[in-house]
Amino acid sequence: MSKFCEICKKGVMSGNLVSHSNRKQRTSWAPNIQKVTVMVNGTPRKMNVCTRCLRSNKVERVI
Repeated sequence: MSKFCEICKKGVMSGNLVSHSNRKQRTSWAPNIQKVTVMVNGTPRKMNVCTRCLRSNKVERVI
């Protein structure tokens, strides 16, 4: 499964985890991506969509 939303193009972010003693290590954070069936131009299509787009009704989900 891809790590980006096909609606808002949200993808993986990277950065540092910083401990209490100020040691750093590289890490990455991935968005919560779900493979759902949505309506695109009147036809159902499977897409990778983040939960933020699902919650804000940016796509019409087919059940």
